[in-house]
Amino acid sequence: MIDEATLRAQLGRTLDQTDLGPAAGRAYFGKVRDNFTRDGRRTIVVSDRISAFDVVLGTIPFKGQVLSQLARYWFDETKELVPNHVISHPDPCVTIAHECEPLKAEFVMRSYLTGVTKTSIWVHYEQGVRQFCGHSLPDGMKKNQRLPRPILTPSTKAEQGGHDLSVSAEELVAMGAIDRPAFDRAAAMCERLFAFGQERALERGLILADTKYELGWKKNADGSREIVFIDEIHTPDSSRYWYADDYGERLEKGEEPRALDKEYVRRHYAAIGYTGDGPPPPMPDDVRVEAARRYIAAFELLTGRTFAPDTEEPIARIKRNLGL
Repeated sequence: MIDEATLRAQLGRTLDQTDLGPAAGRAYFGKVRDNFTRDGRRTIVVSDRISAFDVVLGTIPFKGQVLSQLARYWFDETKELVPNHVISHPDPCVTIAHECEPLKAEFVMRSYLTGVTKTSIWVHYEQGVRQFCGHSLPDGMKKNQRLPRPILTPSTKAEQGGHDLSVSAEELVAMGAIDRPAFDRAAAMCERLFAFGQERALERGLILADTKYELGWKKNADGSREIVFIDEIHTPDSSRYWYADDYGERLEKGEEPRALDKEYVRRHYAAIGYTGDGPPPPMPDDVRVEAARRYIAAFELLTGRTFAPDTEEPIARIKRNLGL
């Protein structure tokens, strides 16, 4: 595991804003990923920014490297199971991918009654909701309990600065965000990928409690289109991971599961009363370091590999590796 001195030394050298110049292509800056499109390809730079409650909260040391390399691991491991957009990985923070037309929805797979955000299934359940995104929920459940079966709970994709809304498949189709055949195809792919991820995580001593997928239309050389996974899969940003060994004991005691994901940061902000309204309070360095430690632990546990951080100034390194 990386030492604390290295993490603290990186606090002032995180990758926040990416400016690769016009040669990189047309730029679009998301909450975490900076995207550059040119000639049918998308260059995705994963920054060190962390987002929760649909707000960018700050930066975490080495987060971009961890996310990019963990997404690469999962895309490699699942490419025979479901198609994805990846072409190559020229830098620890960069993926070159096919340019795809994103579906106008996010696909959230859930296996547990949990969460602290306004869109989370637990917050709705605690308020008395028993129909969530078209799924019936039984009475008498408690927070972090396993659901009777995994469920798909789609959400709308808000513009930057807006908030996503959890909806049912029927509502999503009625809104015109996606037609029913495409939704059904995407849903089946998500269910397969989630089942694989849960099985692999459990082999490594972790519970994959829920995850968010993004998918898009990829245009093939023959003019046909197919739905593929884009962005990232099964990273600590898009997924909730808990340690499996003491999950049951902590559930019985009413304690939160030991987590390896950005829920740690969400809980910090929720505890001080911030859940996405207005500018976020600054993130303490101790929280940034602990979050980095958890991201790296998740990478090493899930992949079985030691994380090797690259401490070179990131913009110069990325430009060199992209030939810019």
